[in-house]
Amino acid sequence: MPQGSYATIKEFTVCDPDAGPYGITAGPDGALWCTLVHAGRIARMTPGGDLVLHGPVPAGPMIITAGPDGALWFTAFQDHAIGRISTAGEVTRFAAPEGCGPCGIAAGPDGALWFTQMHTGGIGRITVDGRLTSHPVPGDGTMPSMITAGPDGALWFTLNQGNAVGRISPDGDVTVHALPTEGSAPVGITAGPDGALWFAAIGTAHIGRITTDGKVTEFPLPDRGARPHAIVTGPGGDLWFTEWGTAHVGRITTGGRIDEHPLPTPGCEPHGIAPGPDGALWVALETGAIARVAAG
Repeated sequence: MPQGSYATIKEFTVCDPDAGPYGITAGPDGALWCTLVHAGRIARMTPGGDLVLHGPVPAGPMIITAGPDGALWFTAFQDHAIGRISTAGEVTRFAAPEGCGPCGIAAGPDGALWFTQMHTGGIGRITVDGRLTSHPVPGDGTMPSMITAGPDGALWFTLNQGNAVGRISPDGDVTVHALPTEGSAPVGITAGPDGALWFAAIGTAHIGRITTDGKVTEFPLPDRGARPHAIVTGPGGDLWFTEWGTAHVGRITTGGRIDEHPLPTPGCEPHGIAPGPDGALWVALETGAIARVAAG
């Protein structure tokens, strides 16, 4: 870790270890919202630590995002559904295509939510009133994983078993960009502050950058067992990511400098990460906690 780089980290227990905090996002109400993937519930926690558990919700809630309608939207992987939860805790279920395995979800530039269909290899779109359409992705067994709104008015997504990053326009045109390193297994993806997309390659322990015209740059992590999972643009214009394999949170500048910060609990399995309303990063730890990471 470079000299002068540090982070203050505090953990908040939100559930028992079997409940599985997984995805996390900041809500429009100034709180953090976190899926409990194994318990079928959603936690709401203020930056001060006040906690409410909502649910049950459709089974296997994974990724959660703020929607354009003032509610939170999430994927229900086991129930093959998309869920909506209001800030008051009211849950609505929308059926997704049978067996599709919805995973990542993001608000698009068109006022709809876009989600990946991991089992069936497609990208879904759902309006806030529940109208759903699906778009196929080329290739078999590619496992679309996470998705984000890009700087070019399109949605960008990772193909975990396709060794690629994809782009889908709001009208459904799909382009797939192959990655240069075999076995990358990309998972998390986010729009960076530099007009590019940044992604976490869990299979080869590197952070990738892809421009909107498909040029890829790779930044290897110091520990090849890090297994980076989720990535997000944080305060100050750096990218922050979780290292599921080593229980660290990492930071990478747009120039490629990498800092790593150990989480207090070894083996805590960090998954989702999101900037909070308080200027800190918040991390879902699958072993039952949420961590607050304040950069120095």
